[in-house]
Amino acid sequence: MHAYVMEHDEQTVPPAAPASKPVAPASSERAARAASEAPRAKPTPKTGPGAHPNNVRQMRIERMMSKAELARRASVSVLTIDRVEKGYGCRMDTKRKILGALGLSLADRVRVFGEEL
Repeated sequence: MHAYVMEHDEQTVPPAAPASKPVAPASSERAARAASEAPRAKPTPKTGPGAHPNNVRQMRIERMMSKAELARRASVSVLTIDRVEKGYGCRMDTKRKILGALGLSLADRVRVFGEEL
């Protein structure tokens, strides 16, 4: 009976289907051409750590303040102070608060936060 099943299976197996058509190179060439002809975007400004180098950490250490103390005096979170010290951008209001908490005037902003664009 087993031999019969084998013979029967061989007879009922449909012929193999032809392989699917390969992707035409014209479509990939079209995509490459469209990408090269697209207007190039301006590079986005860096927003990660180190994007806005500053001297907040040095000023804080000179005044023997912890991040928590500076954050409390500036009415911002410790995470905000940490991110600013790492070079992430922040709002102007946050910069004003940090300058005030460090006992500096607004005129000292360039010395602490670097050149403004």
